[in-house]
Amino acid sequence: MRVKTAAKINLALDVTGKLPNGYHDLESVFQTVGLYDEVEVELINSGIELSCDVPDEFASSDPIPCDERNIAYKAAKFFFEQNGMDCGCRIHIKKGIPSQAGMGGGSTDAAAVLYCLGRMTGKTVSNSEKLGADVPFFLTGGTAYVEGIGEKITPIADYSGRILVIAKGKEGVSTAEAYRNIDSLIAPAHPETHKLAEAINSAPDTAYKYFGNLFEQAVELPEVEDIKSDMLKYCARSAVMTGSGSAVFGLFEDTAQAAMCAEKLREKGYFACVCETVAESFIVID
Repeated sequence: MRVKTAAKINLALDVTGKLPNGYHDLESVFQTVGLYDEVEVELINSGIELSCDVPDEFASSDPIPCDERNIAYKAAKFFFEQNGMDCGCRIHIKKGIPSQAGMGGGSTDAAAVLYCLGRMTGKTVSNSEKLGADVPFFLTGGTAYVEGIGEKITPIADYSGRILVIAKGKEGVSTAEAYRNIDSLIAPAHPETHKLAEAINSAPDTAYKYFGNLFEQAVELPEVEDIKSDMLKYCARSAVMTGSGSAVFGLFEDTAQAAMCAEKLREKGYFACVCETVAESFIVID
């Protein structure tokens, strides 16, 4: 079974506290977007085999492990163990989502493996957050208000069909380092995540006013600021870093302006693409 599996952005992202186990309490609005990895899963008699097709521009910033360290491999192992199955699978991942970007590129691959195995075997799993905090969201996709470490997911009104430019420079961000920086912030300005969720439900055309990300104050990357500045120059309604970085998304009303912005960013050496917000994580190819 082969699927395209979507990236996500955080329309808003706030950190509201730290738990005794070291994890952080989050409040966020997650949104799947039309930037995809391709994941193929084939059932075999035994073992788990994983191969990856990674563009050079992604591999140079963050080498992606194509072995048991990969979260997609862990997802297959988790699925078989939880269901008491003694078969195996062959997984191939074709990357289209930049790594170290704050877009859930690994988690969406893991979710795709769980989805494919579930469709092929008729089995399900629980507690997918044990694989990674973003995995449960990708099993639903769309637009959601997310709390806790990512496991408390409340779907909100459909925000699909919005035009975006997504861009990323060469700099990557270690999630662990980003959270350490969050912990050391003094009197940070918190995004109004609740107001964003309310706006998406009641007045979606004004929702962009409440986009925001606390991590921008903790992760000060010159490339992020440069990309945001260019997006706003080319008429983005809002431009915000996603996740713990370092990709940036800009919301546009006009596809032509979005395309011009993406072209200018690519001329400066950035990864940049035009896409839309989408309502689902997975598109079945075959």
